[in-house]
Amino acid sequence: MHCPFCKNDDTRVIDTRVVEEGLAIRRRRECAQCGERYNTYETAELKMPVMVKSNGRREAFDEKKLRTSFERAVQKRPVSSEQIDACVHAIMHRLMRHTDRELQSRHLGILVMDELKKVDQVAYVRFASVYRKFQDVEDFKEEIERLVRDLPGLADEQMPLLDDNNKP
Repeated sequence: MHCPFCKNDDTRVIDTRVVEEGLAIRRRRECAQCGERYNTYETAELKMPVMVKSNGRREAFDEKKLRTSFERAVQKRPVSSEQIDACVHAIMHRLMRHTDRELQSRHLGILVMDELKKVDQVAYVRFASVYRKFQDVEDFKEEIERLVRDLPGLADEQMPLLDDNNKP
C-alpha cells in the first residue's frame, strides 16, 4: 500500500478492526518515511445485478446514485447519516442476495421506498412523488392516506406529515 501523502510504498498496519457489521475491515496504517497515519478499508467485492432501466438500457449498479437518492429525499429532515448508511447497506445486502444478474430499476425504487418508509414518512412521500411521477395534490393526498392506512404504528412515532395547527 502506497502512502497517500508521500507515495512511499513502505507502510505498516498499526491496527485492524472489523467494521460495518462484519462486512469490512478497517486498517490503520503508518508510513515509515513521513510518519503520516491513514485508514484503509477492505471489503469483499461481490457482483451486483445490472440495473435495467424502463427504456431497456442497462446500467451498472451505482452505490453513489443510491446514496444520493436517499440524501435528496431526507434533505432537511431529522435523519442521520448513520440511518442513511443503514438503509443503503440493507438495500445492497438484498441486491447481493438476488440471484438474477439483471434487475429492473423499478424494483430498486420499491426497495428505496420500503427503507424510507421505516426511517421518515416525509422523505418517503418526497421520493414517492418523484418515483411515481405525481401530477397534482390529489396524488399526494392518496399516497399519504395509503401511508397512514398501511403504517398506523409508525404514524405516531414520527413527526406528522400534516401540521394539525394549519387546518382550515
